[in-house]
Amino acid sequence: MTPPARRTTRLLYGASLAAALVVPAALPAHAVPPSRTPMALPAADGAKGQELPGMPTALDARAEAVACTPASKERAKKQDWSRQRLDLDRLHQHTIGAGVTVALISTGVDPEAEGLDGRVTAEGEAADDCVGQGTFLAGLIAGTGGSTPGLAGVAPGAKVLALRGTDRRGQADPALVTAAVRAATTAEADVIAVAVALPRKDAALTRAVAEARKAGAVVVAAATPEPPTRGSADEIPSRTYWPAGEPGVLAVADMLPVGARPDGALPTEGVDLAAPGAGVVSGGPRGKGHYLGAGVAVATAYAAGAAAAVRATHPEESAGAVIRRLTATAYPADTSQLDAYAAVTTILDDSAAPVAGAERAADPVTVRDTSDTDRATGRAVLFVLLGASGVGSLLWAGFAFTRARARGWRPAGAGTADRS
Repeated sequence: MTPPARRTTRLLYGASLAAALVVPAALPAHAVPPSRTPMALPAADGAKGQELPGMPTALDARAEAVACTPASKERAKKQDWSRQRLDLDRLHQHTIGAGVTVALISTGVDPEAEGLDGRVTAEGEAADDCVGQGTFLAGLIAGTGGSTPGLAGVAPGAKVLALRGTDRRGQADPALVTAAVRAATTAEADVIAVAVALPRKDAALTRAVAEARKAGAVVVAAATPEPPTRGSADEIPSRTYWPAGEPGVLAVADMLPVGARPDGALPTEGVDLAAPGAGVVSGGPRGKGHYLGAGVAVATAYAAGAAAAVRATHPEESAGAVIRRLTATAYPADTSQLDAYAAVTTILDDSAAPVAGAERAADPVTVRDTSDTDRATGRAVLFVLLGASGVGSLLWAGFAFTRARARGWRPAGAGTADRS
């Protein structure tokens, strides 16, 4: 039974993927509800379930006092689907991103977080991650997984330069983002990951991004902000967000195991790449426990980690060539899906097209949205978005996920998948 004073996410493991249910519990009076908490998705194979708290994307801006995200007392026992989807175990046989610095513009990063100690530079407010999301994202980019190596990030040998692009509650600020991009450029970061998205174009930010690109940095940015907790994202017209809309920036969106964007995702045009952004496991700034995260920032972190892996393997390539490599080797779909392993290992010709016969990862999940059919057949995975309004949604992923495993995804219980 879920303890009454905790908000947790129950993950149910199994080949049948019968159900994955987020169970909201009563919050203590002092707790601050997050603006958006993750969706519950099957994370790996096995007969047992486990509970992980959700990592918020921001804290309640209306609360009088700031209550930081508490430490997780739970530890993941399996490698989640996203790492299997990106084939990270095999990628790490080729590169761990050593010698590359990724500037992460988010809520800050705890330099002493498990799996990150010794490789994070965070000064001043950037070392104070009250929300926890920045530390969570840093683990996806460059974490070693600590005592759970199966939960390592994409480039566990890379260094992270933590920069604050939000206030302490996680609300994005154009001036802070601009200053962070400039600081990353001054520090000669190889990759700049902007995990926030702004609704309006800002002249100073435009100049800062242009200077970063001129200096040779790969700029990766969230294609949209996180969806609202109240109202419907369907009522919001499609628009461009910034700095993802700037020329030469890799705009990244989140995707579910089926390859589709989550229900309620903000509409936008010009997305360059989709990456896993639901049911993702990583650590936080307090304690050694794990959290479950979701959203566009999570996908952006994965893409930034892949860019770091490419830069480490192909140091001669320009920033533009790195982005072309990431997009040319992606799984073909309505929105191209990140293939970190293929980006590193594929031999490209001068047109950035993969050479015939070059090795790539397992067959992609390029499944169209079959929710209507799945509703009739009952192949449903239930999840609930734990936000201030407690909005519920349905995710139809069972058939596609099972099919993807049959096409080459290895069970997490085999080899290096379960290494806790």
